[in-house]
Amino acid sequence: MKSIPNIAIVILAAGASKRMGSPKQLLKWGNDTLLNHAIKTVLEIDAYEVIVVLGANHKLIEAGVKHRSITILNNEDWDLGLGKSIACATEYVLKSKPQVEGILITLADQPLIDSHYLNDIMTHFYQDLNQIIATSYDNNKGVPVLFGKVYFQELSNLTGDNGAKQLLKTHESCVKTFKPPVKNVDLDSKEDYEKLYRENFKTK
Repeated sequence: MKSIPNIAIVILAAGASKRMGSPKQLLKWGNDTLLNHAIKTVLEIDAYEVIVVLGANHKLIEAGVKHRSITILNNEDWDLGLGKSIACATEYVLKSKPQVEGILITLADQPLIDSHYLNDIMTHFYQDLNQIIATSYDNNKGVPVLFGKVYFQELSNLTGDNGAKQLLKTHESCVKTFKPPVKNVDLDSKEDYEKLYRENFKTK
């Protein structure tokens, strides 16, 4: 019987949230924060390790993290973009976690992505460890996205705000896409956040 591959789940939470006016990671989501909600979601999955990449305001944000069964990395070059946070996590895996065979990249500001969807991605990944499984948007592909070990070296060299989009283009023939059961929303502005919060939590 083939053994289940070891997958590390990476939550990217290093941005400065300039358009929000305060750290997005600490915004309220129900009885918790966006970041703690994201961590709780991935801890429901049988992952080899959960890695949270912080950067801007890392001391303040780390102090608000409730869950201790995770690895927290401080990306000192967070201002170089999302790609650098992916590289930071991948370098950590390459150096200290040779058992890891896949990296599932998620964001702290996609609260509608649930553990069932992430688990589906991981389950399909088991069929071919050399594939890339990305989330389908209207006319795009993006996170959550799972990369097999064959792509780790390229991930470790990323920089810039486009994250791993270039890798998805370069290896397009190896990319499989999944569509989440709910619309995948990124919270890029205070208006986005307040609208989504009102839709999901009754407020007076």
